[in-house]
Amino acid sequence: MLGALTQLLLFQLAGEVLARSLDLPIPGPVIGMLMLFVALMLRGGPGEGLQTTSQTLLQHLSLLFVPAGTGIMVHLHRVSAEWLPLLVSLLVSTLATLVVTALVMRLCQRTPAAPGETP
Repeated sequence: MLGALTQLLLFQLAGEVLARSLDLPIPGPVIGMLMLFVALMLRGGPGEGLQTTSQTLLQHLSLLFVPAGTGIMVHLHRVSAEWLPLLVSLLVSTLATLVVTALVMRLCQRTPAAPGETP
């Protein structure tokens, strides 16, 4: 488990170094995740240790929201002062996410037409 966790953190670190050194607008952890994905594709999938570690992290994912909740409580005065722009941005981004997800699902569920058939 320690080796797999180290592997995950090294990919995150590599992504962060790459993002900062090239001044990319993409967050380092996202780049690290893409690098990990490519490495796993080349290797033929994750090993048993990485699968176990990933499942364990996913089971405890809710703990990662504790710092965000604490930050909101610390800055509650700002949230109360700027509630309308926050609410609008949350609603618009949620709606955009739903629309994009629906369109992607629609594209993914299309079956190719057989020769001679009209789609």
